[in-house]
Amino acid sequence: MKRIAVLASGRGSNFQAIIDKVSDGTIPAEIVCLITDNPSAYAIERAGNHNIPVSVISFSDYPDREQYNQALEKTMIKCGADLFVLAGYMRLLKPETVRTFSGKMINIHPALLPSFSGLHAQKQALDYGVKIAGCTVHFVDEGMDTGPIILQSPVVVLNNDTEDSLAERIMEFEHQALPHAVKLFCEDRLEIDGRRVIVHDTPSE
Repeated sequence: MKRIAVLASGRGSNFQAIIDKVSDGTIPAEIVCLITDNPSAYAIERAGNHNIPVSVISFSDYPDREQYNQALEKTMIKCGADLFVLAGYMRLLKPETVRTFSGKMINIHPALLPSFSGLHAQKQALDYGVKIAGCTVHFVDEGMDTGPIILQSPVVVLNNDTEDSLAERIMEFEHQALPHAVKLFCEDRLEIDGRRVIVHDTPSE
């Protein structure tokens, strides 16, 4: 059984979606830790409701980004997870950390990458006038939202959509896509081949 650690900065709805699928046996894994940079994150309460250990690494407790990143990486190593899930974690990881956990970190992004990376992806989509938005689950590499794509879910953009309304509809699909990607990882069904992620019907060798 795989060990999962989740990194989240806010309300943790995607974290909850993973908790639910682990609890009902859909995801063959154990959530060993929540790591957050926000002492006020509602994700902490979600973790407490399910007896999941929490590590709070607040950026304000460190004199600079380098020392914060060192503390974060030390915590990640200590928890001994097979997979780290970035579920609304709002800080960029340093390249050294990404390399340390290469192939063991995935992220959810509210756009159909490679379009509209970075912040406010839903607003970027609306401003551009696309008819189809969506979400992407991808492995984390050293760039911003540039890692190999595991899966994507499309969402139709409505004529009266606002950034908030589109974000809410995309989030419904995030709550399905992220747990499914975690499940595939935990079942050893993902293989990274350059920029492609091959999804196997059975566990990869």
